[in-house]
Amino acid sequence: MVDSAAADPTVADIMRTDVPFVSPDDPIATVARLMAVSGLPGVPVVEDGAIVGIVTETDLIVREADVEVPTPVPFLDAIFMLDVGRDFDDDMRHILAVTARDLMTTPVFNIKQSATIGQLATLIVDERVNPVPVVNDDLELVGIVSRADLIRVIAKLESAASDADASQPPAG
Repeated sequence: MVDSAAADPTVADIMRTDVPFVSPDDPIATVARLMAVSGLPGVPVVEDGAIVGIVTETDLIVREADVEVPTPVPFLDAIFMLDVGRDFDDDMRHILAVTARDLMTTPVFNIKQSATIGQLATLIVDERVNPVPVVNDDLELVGIVSRADLIRVIAKLESAASDADASQPPAG
């Protein structure tokens, strides 16, 4: 008999339950230090027990990147700004941030602990998020899961499938 938990793991099976989080008023240095110590690619921002945002590696890295100022181009009686790729206002928000509230990404994509690995993978791919806070039915933070956690589960599942295939007698 196949163990259904092994065959169809849920987010609860792979999530990290010791979730580091910050408050909206924590300074950026505290956020960066917590991410470095925890090894997570992001930390939730929690206020009054509710997840209000998330600060990710990308949010911190953007603070250090060079900002390209849009170039004004006069045309007839108007002035147009040339698009330089990244969002200038968003880049400036990151650079000027001093607290987690200033830097955090919101809204946050959460996932329930009862969700399947497939649902988690779909969320990560479709919304390009990492990590993903895990909530219970009352939408309380109970865990966090990252791409790395998902890769470890995929590796185990693929290895188990490969081992099962190898143990089957050849057809014929």
